[in-house]
Amino acid sequence: LASEAGRRPLDGLRVLDVGCGGGLLCEPLTRLGAEVTGLDAAEQSIVVARAHAADVGLDITYRHGDVTDLACETYDAVLAMEVIEHVADLPAFVAAAAGCVAPGGVLALATLNRTLKALALAVVGAEYVLGWVPRGTHDWRNFVRPSELARGLRGGGVEIVEIAGLVYRPLSREWRTGRDVSVNYLVFALKD
Repeated sequence: LASEAGRRPLDGLRVLDVGCGGGLLCEPLTRLGAEVTGLDAAEQSIVVARAHAADVGLDITYRHGDVTDLACETYDAVLAMEVIEHVADLPAFVAAAAGCVAPGGVLALATLNRTLKALALAVVGAEYVLGWVPRGTHDWRNFVRPSELARGLRGGGVEIVEIAGLVYRPLSREWRTGRDVSVNYLVFALKD
């Protein structure tokens, strides 16, 4: 039998999921032992997330608001997955997210690169051809190049440890990390 600690490797960690939507990441993180706060600017997303967490018996704190409202709170890990390309003020958002990372903590971000390949695959392909997300979900002009994101993070007191691409392999229906950052990419940063 696995030990209780082995099943809950995030015990004792405080995690903030910025742009949590309906709680897609919050719930498994809670099951792994983290004390999770989900934050979203869309009030309806918070209503849905709270209801689902209650239905499955998970204790998750959900808040309606913006990361810039959390200036005094810090977390062991801050996640902003596929939300950066939707914010109005990228520098303020990145600074606030980095500011929420406790010393020794981590910041993990995922977003879309502003390339023609991303326009073709993430907008035309995902929205109009495959219908994975509703049409109009993304505005290619708001996609963020890794260099732009890195520049924004430098002022936030975090150091980028790794940037990796996220590539979909249609034949196996799997997402894999790799070196190709031309469409989706992940950024992992640490705070001293």
